[in-house]
Formats: sequence, C-alpha cells, structure tokens
Amino acid sequence: MLAPTVGHYQFVRDDGQPLDFSPGQFIQIHFAYADGTATKRSYSLATIHDHAMGPGEAVEIAVSFVPGGAATALFEGLEIGGHLSASGPFGRFCLQPGDHNARYVLIATGTGVTPYRSMLPQLRQAIVERGVEVVLLQGARTPAELLYSEDFSAFAEATPGFRYMPCLSRELPVEPHPDVRRGYVQQQLAEVAPDPARDIAYLCGNPDMVDACAEALKAAGLGNPQIRREKYVSSK
Repeated sequence: MLAPTVGHYQFVRDDGQPLDFSPGQFIQIHFAYADGTATKRSYSLATIHDHAMGPGEAVEIAVSFVPGGAATALFEGLEIGGHLSASGPFGRFCLQPGDHNARYVLIATGTGVTPYRSMLPQLRQAIVERGVEVVLLQGARTPAELLYSEDFSAFAEATPGFRYMPCLSRELPVEPHPDVRRGYVQQQLAEVAPDPARDIAYLCGNPDMVDACAEALKAAGLGNPQIRREKYVSSK
C-alpha cells in the first residue's frame, strides 16, 4: 500500500516478452462487471524507466481503491501470480525529444504523479545535458497520501535543478521540508512564476485541478503547445 487507499502493483507479461513503453504512457486493464458487461480501466505506468525493457521485467502501476468499485474488487482479489488481461501501452503524455525549454513545471494530484516517477531518468538526462530546471508540484490531503514521495525527495536531494514541492491541503508533516506548502497545487503556481519564454507544463490528475491549472498557466501567457495534460476521471 502506497497510501491508505492506493495500492502498488507489479506485473510481467505471461508470454515472457517485454512490455516496453515510453515514460508517461499507460496500459488498459480489461475486465467485466458482475453482469458480464466488458469494460476497461487505464493506469499510468509508474516504473522508473531508462532503458529498453527486457523479457520478464516487471512494470508497475498505482491503483486507487474505491469502495464498491468493480476495478477495486478485481485488484483486491488478486493473489501473487494472479493474471489480468491488458492492452497497450498507449498515450502521448511523454517528454518530447524536440523540447528546447529551460524549465519543466510538473503538476499532479493523486495517482496522476505516477508518470513523473517513470520520467525521472529522462529528467535527469535533460538536467545534465540541457541544463533544464524541473519543479514538481504534488498535491495531496495529508503526508500519508503523497504517493512515491520518498522517490521524489531522494531524487531532489541527489539532483541539483530538480525541486520537489509537496502541497498538502489538510495536514502538514511534523517537521516539514522547506519546500512543503499548505494548500492546493493551483494555489502555489504564483510562487513558481510560470514563464511562457521558458516553461513547458505537464498536468495530470483530478480534472478540476487540471482545468484550474491550465487556466492559470494560460493567464500567465503559456500557449496550448506548452501545456500538456492528462485527466484522471473515475468511472462510477
């Protein structure tokens, strides 16, 4: 369990082949409701990825548990060695090789932070090779709900040019790091000071947060090509 209501899962293909992907992409899990109706759920791949995936190498996802949810029942019922049907990878929420920006502003809530975990090796390469700065704003209610925070904190400590700013709306740590902020991620954008001359922003997570941050970034002068977004919509 990454958080009280979020599980971390690892999977390998049962045919022994690699499931290679680009950081930022997702897979779709296929399953059926109790009445037999087929459906799918999408999950961003959280694997820290800096090489071509090899045969038998695991990929990782974070799963939010929803009381009474069909997908939640599926995952909670899985034993070690259990099987799922999936397709993918899909998606274009990825770092682009042609980017020439001076800074990435990464913003996420909930499991929307998982693609950024996967991107860490690419971000390190961009910092080293291009001198890019990176700031990650991660929103949660409490410290216990900051998914993969240890990975991001360790990366920030080891990587000059990467700033990690947890934004907590309900509860702060007992001894907060100087970059911890109280409130919602969109309330901290002014401190980050978005700059259309140097920034590309990524938004992932709650649709209301994505919309609010996109409007704030546009008001700061960023154009649509500089705002890359992926909304996580919960199916009822």
